[in-house]
Amino acid sequence: MNWENIAGQDNLKKLLKDSIAENRVSHAQLFIGKEGYGTFPLALAYAREILYRENEHAASKVEHLNHLDLHFSFPVYTDNKNSLSKNKFEEFREMVMASPYASYDDWAAFLDSENKQLFISADEVDDQNQKFALKSFEGGTKILIVWRADKMNIAASNKFLKFLEEPPAKTIILLTAENINDILPTILSRTQVVEVPRINDNDLENYLKNNFSASDEKVKEVVHEAQGNLNDAIKLLESGNKNEEFEKLFIQWVRDAFQVKKKPEFLKNIIFWAREIAGWNREKQKNFLNYCSEIFRLALLQNYQSQDLVYKKIDANGFNWTGFSKFISGANIESILEEISTADLHLTRNGNPKIIWTDLGIKLSRYIHKSA
Repeated sequence: MNWENIAGQDNLKKLLKDSIAENRVSHAQLFIGKEGYGTFPLALAYAREILYRENEHAASKVEHLNHLDLHFSFPVYTDNKNSLSKNKFEEFREMVMASPYASYDDWAAFLDSENKQLFISADEVDDQNQKFALKSFEGGTKILIVWRADKMNIAASNKFLKFLEEPPAKTIILLTAENINDILPTILSRTQVVEVPRINDNDLENYLKNNFSASDEKVKEVVHEAQGNLNDAIKLLESGNKNEEFEKLFIQWVRDAFQVKKKPEFLKNIIFWAREIAGWNREKQKNFLNYCSEIFRLALLQNYQSQDLVYKKIDANGFNWTGFSKFISGANIESILEEISTADLHLTRNGNPKIIWTDLGIKLSRYIHKSA
């Protein structure tokens, strides 16, 4: 990964480059932001630049993730009582080479580990300690990139803290995480935090136009929906007929929710609706939640006469978009979005999807009739 392949983030790229040129690279840095914003690509390009300045032949090795002085830690599941990243490195490398902006959920799906917990273990930290106790293979800097450092368990965090406090000579540690909430405060205090913001819409639009074949109209729609997340944007462009499936199920949900108040027998339809969605993999379920959130927001804008901001409407299967939008207002939008966010959280924590979706489906039937 080189700087040119990273979407946007020009200010941050300049800041990182300048820190190298001016010889003020902190030995431990934490890149905070969603994967789709570019946390890992930025950390990888940063590592590439550091090693390239020591040896110009290092660049290609870093880009292919096979530089002997560049090491990686990332969440894995316990396999035969073993939870070391190196046992899944080829899979991780394959995913990163195909999609450097891939998310934690993408990684879980790639490993087909829907029902397994992925984490960074204390054994993994011990393994990295042993590697960094050895001399550099190429005589220069050794770099460790910890992808999703917020997935360290407590035992790993405590051991990693010692590694941070007394790092071997010529060692640089780059961590990435989605937020700081699950990072041990003592680790946080010993790292230089690099906040990675969402990608600017213009930069995201230019990146998609230069790298994908899609109409200008479709690209603009995707940019609005992706909210600065390149990983989400790519999935939206490549989703094909998935949006049609999401649209159909959203319409079904809304129609049944409207009917339940007067005809309780429609509750059965919501239960069947929930079971269908619960059969999807977790990533697809979370994508549908994001889709629903966006449709409700757009309906609110439509209702409040902000049509110029409504970049997408539902008009399939005789759905009355304008009539539906009148029911989405300040009286219920907060409750609806909060319930969707709660469902997303429960899915992330491996809750029972049938219960999660049934509960969400029923609650909409309450909120949809709430008057402004």
